[in-house]
Amino acid sequence: MLTPRYYFADDFRAFHDYFLAQPHRKTVFHKGGFLWKPGQPHDRIHYFLSGAAVHFTQHETGRRRIISFHGPGTVFPGYHTTDFRIELSLTTAALSEIRVLEFTIPQFQAMFESNAALAEQVVKWYAMYVNRFLFETVHQEFNSSRVKLCNLLYLLAMNQPANSGLVIEMTQEDLGDILGISRVHITRELTELRRMGVLATTRGRLTITDFPALAGLCTNETV
Repeated sequence: MLTPRYYFADDFRAFHDYFLAQPHRKTVFHKGGFLWKPGQPHDRIHYFLSGAAVHFTQHETGRRRIISFHGPGTVFPGYHTTDFRIELSLTTAALSEIRVLEFTIPQFQAMFESNAALAEQVVKWYAMYVNRFLFETVHQEFNSSRVKLCNLLYLLAMNQPANSGLVIEMTQEDLGDILGISRVHITRELTELRRMGVLATTRGRLTITDFPALAGLCTNETV
């Protein structure tokens, strides 16, 4: 069974050659650049060739809440034909240089309507994306800060932008922005996990040193 994901990659890898053969434009986004203008609806859909992006919302207080990460072999934003107001408050920025195949919505719609396999994968992708939010709503809401953090670290170790396994290249601020937990709480829980021998930390990087112990601190729905 699939586990919840915060990082989406390779979901559309099987359509790589098909996408190349369709009308598109090759585009490069530089680190820190936006995939579309903040506060505006997106009018392009991207198939990622390389690099990674972070999808987040910025509260009026200035605090950021990270929603998901997206990397090579995936399509983002997803294809749909409904205008959701909430999407105007969402932003996607490049974590590194990103190379993409860029499609207009009519171009992607033509592929969606003519390629049954692609249409099925779009639905499956949305199911995986919804699963990420259901996991957070149903389980994370009722857990302690430590369990929430351990769940996240486990899932990131399994699938993350850096693709480096037990080395997680994120700051404490990033972890707090994903979980909606203050940096004070994150620091306190990381200190305790270090004391327990579960992980080691350096600036901008965490290394899981006892993966079975980490898994033992997670909820059953995570592992």
